[in-house]
Amino acid sequence: MVSIQKGTIGDIPFLLAEKKENAGKPLPLFIFIHGYTSAKEHNLHFAYSLAEKDFRVILPDALHHGERIVANPPKSMEYDFWNIVQQGIQDVNRIMEWAKENEFVLENQVAVGGTSMGAIITYGSLVNNPTITAGCALMGTPAHEKFARWQIERIQNAGYDIPLTVEELENAISSLSDYDLTRNLDKLNNRPLFIWHSEVDAVIPYEFAKPYVQTLTEKNSASVYMNDKTSGHKVSRAAYLNAVEWIAKQLKTKKETV
Repeated sequence: MVSIQKGTIGDIPFLLAEKKENAGKPLPLFIFIHGYTSAKEHNLHFAYSLAEKDFRVILPDALHHGERIVANPPKSMEYDFWNIVQQGIQDVNRIMEWAKENEFVLENQVAVGGTSMGAIITYGSLVNNPTITAGCALMGTPAHEKFARWQIERIQNAGYDIPLTVEELENAISSLSDYDLTRNLDKLNNRPLFIWHSEVDAVIPYEFAKPYVQTLTEKNSASVYMNDKTSGHKVSRAAYLNAVEWIAKQLKTKKETV
């Protein structure tokens, strides 16, 4: 039976899913990060399916989401999007450190994945942390800088003022290059990636991933790209099922010997 537990790592609230009989044992770890305006509870189907396969799954709340919503949140979450992303990358590091300190990780096997904003954080985490074993990016983009410029243009075209000077804006965008996988392809270092994206996604348009899909999947023979022509900005059931099976193949659970 799969158990779901609540906990915190510093200021990061999380849900932890594992089989009851696996409590306290080292297991492959999967960290799954939710999308923008979502929360950790919304991805329990991933956690349950992988826990059934003898994984330990941690679902954190991102900054300004779920239990981390504060009394006075930013006036516009859109303006704070990339602060949330960069904090999410650091959160992944903290979760991994905590899990390893508690001897929860089997043979340093850690996969990181997420949907939408969570996939953007996943790409950045692969750049930032070389000890991550594999990544699973569902409808995100590895091109942080290009996507940020598109977001700004869309906000301005809608008639909204951005409360930053041109210099401040450029400095903020330039800071994203440290986590932009398209600018740091060498840091992927042959680690496998599962990529899913709908070609009719209007929220994170496929054009921001398309030029890099072949390059990223060619970096490791175990990498997979699944395209979709109908789902839009919503993970299909086929994508979910294939992602779970792929992750299970990349990270091996310990088999009992007789």
